[in-house]
Amino acid sequence: MAKKEILIGLLVGLIANSIGLFLISTILGNGDDFITVLKAASAEGFLGKLISLGAILNLVAFFIFIKKKQDYRARGVLLITMFIAILTFVFKLL
Repeated sequence: MAKKEILIGLLVGLIANSIGLFLISTILGNGDDFITVLKAASAEGFLGKLISLGAILNLVAFFIFIKKKQDYRARGVLLITMFIAILTFVFKLL
């Protein structure tokens, strides 16, 4: 049962991060479409920063799960957030 709850948290965290990335790229993209913004960010070297900003919605999901006392789901969101942090670090090194 706990593994299922952690998996749900991972999926919610991944979806929240994807939605956050889309919103951030739409806001900061100056009217360009999502793919164009991602390509430009990759070419200019700040794709990791966009991904990190997208992870802000994970904070909201985490606190909602904590408030509802769904600790395993919150743990899943935290795990995906740590994965995003490591991914951002790898982008920074490249």
